[in-house]
Amino acid sequence: MQCHGCLPWGSWTRLRGSQPGCRAARCVSLCAASGPGELSCVRYKGGAQENRAQRSSSHHGLDHLRNVASSDAIKKHQKSLSAWFSNQPNEERQFGPSFSLDAVHVDPVIRESSLEQILKPSPDLTIQHQLQQPCRQVISLQNLFDVDACGRQVKNVVLYGTVGTGKSTLIKKMVVDWCHGLLPRFELVIPFSCEDLSHSHVPISLRRLITKKYQHLRDVVPLLGSSNLKVLFILNGLERLNLDFRLAGTELCCDANEPVPPSAIVVNLLRKYLLPEASIIVTTRPSAVRRIPGKYVGRYAEICGFSDTNLQKLYFQLRLSQPGCDGENNVASRSGEQDNLVEMLSRNLERQNQIAAACFLPSYCWLVCTTLHFLYFTRTAPPSQTLSGIYTSFLRLNFSGEVLDSTDPTKISMMKYVAKTVGKLAHEGVMSRKTSFTEEDLQQCFEVEMKTESELNQLEVFRSDVFRFFLTPCVQPGKEHTFVFTIPAMQEYLAALYVVLGEKKTLVQKVGKEVSEIIGKVSEDAAVVLSIVSKVLPLRFLPVLFNLLKMFPRFFSRLSGKGRDTIARTMAEELFKEEDYYNDDVLDQINSSILGVEGPMRHPDEAADDEVFELFPIFMGGILSRRNRAILEQLGCSIKNLAAFEIAKAMKKTVIRNSRKGLPPSELMDYLFFLHEFQNERFTAEAVRSLRTVNLSSVKMTPLKCSVLASVMGSTSHEVEELNLTSCNLDTSIPPALNSLGPDACKEIRDLLLHDKCAVSNLRLGNNPIGEQGAQYLAEALAGNRSLTHLSLLHTALGDRGVELIAQQLAENQQLQELNLGYNSLTDTAALRVVEVAKKHVTLDKVHLYFNDISEDGKRALDSLRMDRDGVRALVFLTAGTDVSDYWSSILNVVHKNLPFWDRERVRQHLTIILQDLESSRRQTVNPWRKAKFLRVESEVKKMLGKLQHGTL
Repeated sequence: MQCHGCLPWGSWTRLRGSQPGCRAARCVSLCAASGPGELSCVRYKGGAQENRAQRSSSHHGLDHLRNVASSDAIKKHQKSLSAWFSNQPNEERQFGPSFSLDAVHVDPVIRESSLEQILKPSPDLTIQHQLQQPCRQVISLQNLFDVDACGRQVKNVVLYGTVGTGKSTLIKKMVVDWCHGLLPRFELVIPFSCEDLSHSHVPISLRRLITKKYQHLRDVVPLLGSSNLKVLFILNGLERLNLDFRLAGTELCCDANEPVPPSAIVVNLLRKYLLPEASIIVTTRPSAVRRIPGKYVGRYAEICGFSDTNLQKLYFQLRLSQPGCDGENNVASRSGEQDNLVEMLSRNLERQNQIAAACFLPSYCWLVCTTLHFLYFTRTAPPSQTLSGIYTSFLRLNFSGEVLDSTDPTKISMMKYVAKTVGKLAHEGVMSRKTSFTEEDLQQCFEVEMKTESELNQLEVFRSDVFRFFLTPCVQPGKEHTFVFTIPAMQEYLAALYVVLGEKKTLVQKVGKEVSEIIGKVSEDAAVVLSIVSKVLPLRFLPVLFNLLKMFPRFFSRLSGKGRDTIARTMAEELFKEEDYYNDDVLDQINSSILGVEGPMRHPDEAADDEVFELFPIFMGGILSRRNRAILEQLGCSIKNLAAFEIAKAMKKTVIRNSRKGLPPSELMDYLFFLHEFQNERFTAEAVRSLRTVNLSSVKMTPLKCSVLASVMGSTSHEVEELNLTSCNLDTSIPPALNSLGPDACKEIRDLLLHDKCAVSNLRLGNNPIGEQGAQYLAEALAGNRSLTHLSLLHTALGDRGVELIAQQLAENQQLQELNLGYNSLTDTAALRVVEVAKKHVTLDKVHLYFNDISEDGKRALDSLRMDRDGVRALVFLTAGTDVSDYWSSILNVVHKNLPFWDRERVRQHLTIILQDLESSRRQTVNPWRKAKFLRVESEVKKMLGKLQHGTL
């Protein structure tokens, strides 16, 4: 006797008798549900002779089956499916030409479940409960159709998971595996998209539906149901379909040739009334699991994401180590950068950081990899994508225009619902500088304005399917029962979306919009009536009444215009907050949030730093770009062209005016990044015209930042007088290739200087590991540039070879007046070579050569230069023959400013040599005035040496 609770389906079930003594006869029961809770059964008996006939027929069918399995039709079907399901969206192509689903796929954890577990509310919402569920059995994708606990063969499987757990990717991988012969259990796999089926209500037969989607199966379809072909149907995204399993709602159909609505085909396949031998796997969100009665389901399985951090590490290793991921051909350099990224990311995951909770969802692992790729492997100017574009595409990949609840008559898109509710929570958090939210905060945001049954149902679906995609339990000690946004930047993106969509309205604006729409419609109808009445009854008040009806919509239009001014004003206020002036730039903040901050961890009792939300206004600008608006339109979040135009117009009065104030380097970098994200060439050109000096000193200039700088500054015929990029290599704990202005960045600077609209006259690149390769790029820039007058390459690791490369191209330049090559380990040969070129240069009259390895003979040769005779002056020491150099204070100021970035021991040695040179020159002069000048300068050098030795400088 079989227990009824173990039956995988109930409406049409074949039960095999297993009682002793009944081998000569077999009993088959067919049970059909005639109504809710009712069963009608018909018993059929057959003898041993019929068994033998069936076995003979079965052997014949198996022979026929082998022929079908090896037929050209199925092979063509496999080839077609493989090409279709292996095709990756554009967002995946950035990971290199060798990227493929086979190469980087990591199977998420799948746990066997039951309907009782699905319906039971979770008692604990902490992240530890998500990551540790040992009581539930883990099952692999290949074993989903194994026999159940009662020994029954499973035919129908429901595979469910919340948004972002990887349902669609897992199905893609399953189909590709079958195409490559890695799923031998099935001889034919037929995938269907429930979204596709939901758009058709015209009756169609199952066989016609299959051949309509897959023409290669024309010769195979007639065999369905008539042979023992092992078929698997895949129904992806069942939540898109409204299914009715009542007989009154969907009639029984066992004929694959009978035209019925597509939803009726799905229902009868799941009932096992149509093609009962076929296996079916259904993917869906948790809220739609109950649409299939439990008696039709053989196994429930939940996709639990990457609940093990080792799976997360494996995913990152595969993604970030793809050949061609960084777009470079240098294998050694590529491997080193990628290995460093993976190592830092792994260390951050091991710290039990919040990022480990985020990467519980495979979708967020993708977002982390894509963001790192953007930060570290962007090599083109302008960059091929924007950060706001990455987040918008991320939401498209996960929501793709889905409605929240297909059974709800409002058909509100999932993303629109998120923008209205979660966006409101995110915005309130940004305004109050808060990143963690209590249960009361969530109730206030989601439940206060709920008035109807439809809104309550929408909230239940959201809680079940979407909530944990955006909000996750906090892992910080003492805050385990609060929620934070899964990725910090997602809070700022949704807050920006909430504002730009106009969801942040006052009560007057909300009421005004509704009344305006009503009166606007009434006025159209009233216009016709009043025009007729005015001809019959010459009443003077009728035109007045007509104009009054038209007045309110016009007033509301002005009110809407003020709302767009408010958006622009909010953007400007958040972009130029003075309390955020001395933070790291936003790109460094994102980098730290993903890779962590190297060094000792914060003590739990130590006060946390104030939260900063500098990405919020940048995302507001990015969302308004044309490409992002087009994607958001697909997600049900419409931003009209007129609204975007009016916001940009209002921004000219606020954003550009505020940008004219002096900005610290990190804030200026944020402003340039904002202009890049906004993707509005006309607005950017007008904004750049207001910049006379671009000071980015001490900013960690990665190739991405240089690309942003080059693309923004190249947008117009700008008249930038000074470009200061000194001291960009501040963090020595991270490899220079990841964090400083190196050779790759010099390539972008070369492109900027060679731009036909470039007007940069003063360029400072000191304290950066430019090296020989960077010198080659800068030499090419010098040869073709027509605006540069002052160039500082102080402490840039050029060496003799790098300076030789610059000297070779220097003659081609006609504008340069001053060149600083100090602290570059130059010997006499290189120093004299560049001075010889400078002598012949039309405009170059000053070359800085201090703190180099120049001998006494070289110094004497350089000291002999005369401005009136040679046309150039070389600054080597603080002396000029038997006198103090006119530039001694400038040289000491340079040392004082750059000491934090220089080798202190080497500086001490050079200062000692300079002091000895001063003392020697003082002894050689007899002029008392000169002796006094020497003593003054010696005093300054001794004071600096003393502070250096005591560590106070």
